[in-house]
Amino acid sequence: MFQSVCGEVLISNVRIKTFLLTLTNANLILAAAPAGLVMCGYLDIAAAEKIGDAACVVSGVRSVEELLDKPVVKLTAQAQERGISIGMSGREALRHLL
Repeated sequence: MFQSVCGEVLISNVRIKTFLLTLTNANLILAAAPAGLVMCGYLDIAAAEKIGDAACVVSGVRSVEELLDKPVVKLTAQAQERGISIGMSGREALRHLL
């Protein structure tokens, strides 16, 4: 049975929506900021790049907390233009997407 949890985290006094969908073999996790997304490796960075979204991937995560704490491993050109870089934490990347 699949479960979904929607929540919020506070980043620089801005409420960021978070989503966690528990699937059979993995969790699909993302945080949606006003200017872009921080997402788990389950989601396709190439699709985000193609449509022009500022997005970055934090992989190997099973919770929203891990998404915020672990490093960015992939990003779109639009995310890079906003100052996000490989190795930055998901939480820091969200600050650049406010």
